[in-house]
Amino acid sequence: MGEPHRAFYGNQYSLTFPLFEHFRVPLWVPEVGGAIDPGNAAHDMIMGVFGGLSKGERNRVKIGVRSAMAAITATEGRYLGGRPPYGYELIDAGPHPNPAKAADGKRLRRLVPHPAFSLMVKWIFAQFIGGRGIFDIAEELTREGVPSPSAADPGRNRHRVQVAWSKSAVRVIITNPRYTGHQVWNKQRKDEVLLDVDDVALGHTTKLRWNDRDQWVWSEQQAHEPLVSVADFERAQAVLASRGRGQATHKPHRTRRPYAFRGCLHCGCCERRMQGNWNNDQAYYRCRFPVEAKVDRAMRDIRAPKTEQLRILLLGSSSERGERALCVGREQKRIRKAVESALLRDYVELDVRPAATTEDLLDGITKNRPHVVHFSGHSDDDLIEFEEEIDDYHKGVVVTARAFASAVRATDDPPLLVLLNSCNSAAQIDRLVQEQIAPFAIGMADEIEDGDAIIYAAQFYAAVANGQSIRSAHLSAQAALELAGLASTELPTLAHADDVDPATAVLVNRWSEPGS
Repeated sequence: MGEPHRAFYGNQYSLTFPLFEHFRVPLWVPEVGGAIDPGNAAHDMIMGVFGGLSKGERNRVKIGVRSAMAAITATEGRYLGGRPPYGYELIDAGPHPNPAKAADGKRLRRLVPHPAFSLMVKWIFAQFIGGRGIFDIAEELTREGVPSPSAADPGRNRHRVQVAWSKSAVRVIITNPRYTGHQVWNKQRKDEVLLDVDDVALGHTTKLRWNDRDQWVWSEQQAHEPLVSVADFERAQAVLASRGRGQATHKPHRTRRPYAFRGCLHCGCCERRMQGNWNNDQAYYRCRFPVEAKVDRAMRDIRAPKTEQLRILLLGSSSERGERALCVGREQKRIRKAVESALLRDYVELDVRPAATTEDLLDGITKNRPHVVHFSGHSDDDLIEFEEEIDDYHKGVVVTARAFASAVRATDDPPLLVLLNSCNSAAQIDRLVQEQIAPFAIGMADEIEDGDAIIYAAQFYAAVANGQSIRSAHLSAQAALELAGLASTELPTLAHADDVDPATAVLVNRWSEPGS
């Protein structure tokens, strides 16, 4: 260790050296002529002196920096950094006066009034001096849609909800002396306090605390354009103090109740820390922001971010072909029942289109932007049959697989999955995947009976709505066919693009978007 007087501060040596001794790690210090001997009192005394020297040097540096900051504030009124107060914005003020810093490209900045928000600061002071309360002011600002400090500077306040004003935001503006045009420094100080008074070996932690107003350092001249006069600012402080809400009236106190999650829980709406509340001999945690700021009405419009629902377009066409029509109505009923019985049923939205026409296809694709397009009806290797908008039995409208694919593609949000629950449709799914119409597609390799198609579809969507991946849902539906003793187990065929994996693609997930 080349500089022991810089390595250990205060009593850090006596607290950390036992670890070196425990793990048998020698600590070499040139000033003692080699490794420190734990049994040598002289060595302990020398290291203690070094700790004192380090503490003294640190204190001298701290005093020097604080003195320089106070002098710069008082004589030059220079902007000292930090975020600009609400109502001001920063502009370039030329090169830094320190040549070394100027050489590094650092420049001065100064505060100028924001063309819109500065007017709101003036209004807040006028209303408060005129007798209105902080709650009342915050409520009107929110009601009128005035951007709050968080909304005015979203880049620095990504962690804040920006819909409403809180009472603390109004109070911070009223108590900020920089609105008088003067630069003010030393409003707060850093105190080192023991982590545990019963175990001083744990050391100290640094806490910010407010200084009395007579310790603040004001610039001798105005450093930027004021938004309120010094007289109005002092009048606002007098009003605030007369209401018993002055800054100096707050005294920190230790809670009498144990709150294990204090400082750890945040509101899902506004992301502020939740406040502990003891009720019925139990600890509860709540967000006080809507009540304290009197913005309950605005907060009702705030919702925790919701997962996007999985939208499924169910197209059923049972036009007459051969001896009987298909039981697509029964299939849609079974799918709805399976989804409604699933764990994540609230995250699935069904758009059921019985007797589906080509107009239903286009309307469902463009209006609801489905994640899944499901077709049940007659099909062939290169054909799909929809119904006509007539009330008599009819042969249906036959469209080519390419025309169907073009309709599915005609949206800014293409589906994630196309399921053709119809005979001989497996030949079409490769085109859907290869032409990037959908990353996943399912079709039938041969003719499939009505009952088999219904069992496959119902179990597939039940598994999807239970949070299973596309591959697992497909395998589960095939297993349902096998358990029913049906020979069509291998008919359903799953295809997917090269850059996606059906084993990891989950369509219904309460924590993320479909397909994640």
